[in-house]
Amino acid sequence: MAVTQQEIENRLWDAADELRVAMPEAQYSSVVFPLMFWKYLSDTWEHNHQEFLAQYEGLDGLSPEEAREIEYRDHQSFEIPFIHAGTVQERRASWSSILATVAQHGLGQRVRASLQAIESANPDKFSRLFGSMTWTSEAVLPGEVLASVMRAMDRTPKMHEGNMSHDVLGGAYEYLLKRFSDGSGTRAGQFFTPREVVELIIELLDPKNHESVYDPTCGSGGMLIAAASLLKARGGRGYTLSLNGQEAVTDTAGVARMNLFMHNLTEFKVEVGDTLRDPRFKKPDGSVKQFDVIVANPPYSLKWKPWTNDSRAIGGVAPQSSADWAFVQHMIASMDPKKGRAGVVLPHGVLFRGGQEAAIRRRVLDDDLLEAVIGLPSNLFYNTTIPTCILVFRAPGTKAPERQGGVLFIDASTRFTKAKNRSVLAHADVADVVTAYHSDSDDNGEAGLSARFVPATEIAAHGYDLNIGRYIKQAAAEQEDLGTLIDAYNIARAERQKTEQRMLEVLSAAGIEGFDE
Repeated sequence: MAVTQQEIENRLWDAADELRVAMPEAQYSSVVFPLMFWKYLSDTWEHNHQEFLAQYEGLDGLSPEEAREIEYRDHQSFEIPFIHAGTVQERRASWSSILATVAQHGLGQRVRASLQAIESANPDKFSRLFGSMTWTSEAVLPGEVLASVMRAMDRTPKMHEGNMSHDVLGGAYEYLLKRFSDGSGTRAGQFFTPREVVELIIELLDPKNHESVYDPTCGSGGMLIAAASLLKARGGRGYTLSLNGQEAVTDTAGVARMNLFMHNLTEFKVEVGDTLRDPRFKKPDGSVKQFDVIVANPPYSLKWKPWTNDSRAIGGVAPQSSADWAFVQHMIASMDPKKGRAGVVLPHGVLFRGGQEAAIRRRVLDDDLLEAVIGLPSNLFYNTTIPTCILVFRAPGTKAPERQGGVLFIDASTRFTKAKNRSVLAHADVADVVTAYHSDSDDNGEAGLSARFVPATEIAAHGYDLNIGRYIKQAAAEQEDLGTLIDAYNIARAERQKTEQRMLEVLSAAGIEGFDE
């Protein structure tokens, strides 16, 4: 019987919930994702192993060497090796093998040895996949709690293609990502961007078959996965995309790799390192590698060590107090010169801050690289309540003729639905923004969304300030709403006091007393 999405999600959350006695919810992901992926690999390996045994009827007539060669050539795509080989403790590094020992002392050590053995046996696929694995220490996670988590997770249905689709498996992984983010406060922002924001950026950039996609701050890999999913949904071949990401946090990079595998995406590279200081995707000449589609939700206003001599620094160097424009400069340098396009989520400060950022902004606009500025609602993200915006860039000279020499401004700041902890963009909100982006005409804002194409000369006249309120009246009016409301209140209050005074005078003249303010 097919496994339902709800069933696997409930079972996985039950397993995660066993951790509540040992650690805060913000740390669940570091334990649950490696265990979940290990179980997925083990279930898949064992399913394929049983098919191999059935085909060769118990390996009659095959030597151990021949059997291994045939199995890994025709049935297996990765290896689950043995740990403690040649000793009385020898056992396969599989989920079921270690699960049988959960009542014995040293469970964390055996789990760690198994995960490290899998990484070592499959260096091309799983190198550094499971992260630091600090949670396998008894001091961090007591063995009895780890045993409870494993027993609960073992009640999850077998995680292999013969039992559940990758759509279900990937959906369950994303469910946990979101569930952990909902409960972990600001830390969630380092690895999870709300799905609807990801979908909006991918829709705007519209990846095509066989293109390359790059996320320089990839977190859990959601934007890379969304690119493949959108292409597949449109009848394309998502598996043909070359997916590339860099992430500064080792454990988060492991989450991304596992996430991609869970979605049956194997053509990817996720590197670990500081993208600004040490970009890992480079050409032979040392310059940054270029891609067709670049997407990012970088850490906002990150303090950094500015470049001293870097070819990415067009227009100047971003200030030490904020790396926002440095991430943009890196993305611009990473755009393929023929069809490169980039989309990035950033705080509104990048639109109008002065100094070095203003100089970079001027250069970007003078080079006609910025195609669109899209204002989003406040409180969309897990790690900040501030309003954000999406900036869309195109490689030099590749804008559509009608978009050259100017910038499209879209104000979608009022398009949201209130959820439990944050605002949410509905499917209709995303669709309307995409429609406005592709439209040749300005929108008057009747649907709570305004759009206007602004010539570069007008932006230059405003000192290269990109504040949306300068160019779209609705946004400007909303900024003035508080002052207008205060004025209206004061006028109404004075009128009320005047009326009440007149009423008291009339009552007093009639001999009716006892009324006062």
